[in-house]
Amino acid sequence: MTVSKLPNRIFIKLLLGFWFCSSLIIAIVGLLPLLQQNHDRAPLPPHLERMLTRVANNISERLISDPQTINTSRLKRLTHLRDRNDKPVRFYIVDHQGRVINSHKVSRGLRRFMLMSDEVDRPMTHQFKSELIFGPYKFNAAGEQYSIYGRLADHHPRPWFFFFAENKLLTLGLAIILSGLLCGLLAWHLGKPLRTLKLTADSLAAGDLANRVDKSTTKRKDEIGQLALAFNSMADSVENMVHSQQRLISDISHELRTPLTRLQLALALARKKGQDTAETQRIGYEAEQLEQMIAELLELSRVKLNIHDTKHLVSLNETLSQVLDDADFEAAQQGKVLVIDIDDAISLPTNPRPLARAIENLLRNAIRYAEQQISITAQSSEKEVTITIADDGPGIENEQDLKAVFDPFYRPQTARERESGGWGLGLAITKAAIDAHQGEIVADNLTPHGLRVTIKLPS
Repeated sequence: MTVSKLPNRIFIKLLLGFWFCSSLIIAIVGLLPLLQQNHDRAPLPPHLERMLTRVANNISERLISDPQTINTSRLKRLTHLRDRNDKPVRFYIVDHQGRVINSHKVSRGLRRFMLMSDEVDRPMTHQFKSELIFGPYKFNAAGEQYSIYGRLADHHPRPWFFFFAENKLLTLGLAIILSGLLCGLLAWHLGKPLRTLKLTADSLAAGDLANRVDKSTTKRKDEIGQLALAFNSMADSVENMVHSQQRLISDISHELRTPLTRLQLALALARKKGQDTAETQRIGYEAEQLEQMIAELLELSRVKLNIHDTKHLVSLNETLSQVLDDADFEAAQQGKVLVIDIDDAISLPTNPRPLARAIENLLRNAIRYAEQQISITAQSSEKEVTITIADDGPGIENEQDLKAVFDPFYRPQTARERESGGWGLGLAITKAAIDAHQGEIVADNLTPHGLRVTIKLPS
């Protein structure tokens, strides 16, 4: 498979994503002081400049005609006006030594503004929290140089970035949240298809060989899309191989039945002619055993091939009624007791025949090895139905056998004898049937002795 040459590989996405997030934070932190500085040094609006000029001209004329005006209360009246919105404007006269000559009370904002204007060396405005200060306008009067500043003691709208510039912790928190959202979006974009791949892999591991990664993931042009395509291709190959193997077992089992039938027919003819010897009886017995093994192989293959058959909501008692009756009769014939505790209200989606065969295999094993009593119970919850089959037999000594006992052709060491151990296909058929219902089956030993098999099926 060729690697995509488009510039949207995961490396590029990760690089651009984190680069963009870090660049955004740096830009926010860096631009706010710059925006504030540019606003602090904004040029003087024409209407404010005209006000400063008019006041300066009035003061200059008054000082020329009466130099003592600088020390009179009339100068204070000249520096109290109203703007075009009829708001009071206060003006401050500053001499060449930087002293305010028309007021003894100077706000901290005005002192700060005077320092700011000295750095700029031109008229400007600045909006403080509760006042707008503008100026200076320089003029000469009576041989002296003066500067005039204006002050609007009112709250004026300030640009949005002033709020963030003055609340640095809040700005930093918002930048972190924004970068987190962007990184989260990137992580979701990369993590969603990976979660889809994981769920598909889990389904395949659970036996759902038909499950595939969705098209939205396979259509991606990055490495994840290529991985999804490769994963689906692998799943196709695995499904074909497993189905081929199961069909091969089924076909071989069918083909073996033909010569087996001929063998049994030949034996019947020989017996009819009076040729019934110990050898022919042994051949007949082995032929019957072989036929039973082929039947179980066909059953195992059939259960695995039909694992995705449609299931119907059926009462558990109804599904197992015939199996329980037969097991109760078989236990009674051997002088043993079968205790049944299954509520009639328990229902679950099942394929009745495989489930009944699974429970039948477990009950027969329990009856075979039990000393006196066998029990089968069923409990239902919101999500699952739990079926437990227990006996008071010897159990399984080796702990490893408890896990491997459901594998095909596997028999514990204590059950190697053909008469008691079979071929190791009954429990394999049981597990295949439980897997077909997306359930779980486990075996464990009881104390002081006995074996318990627990089945959990989704309800």
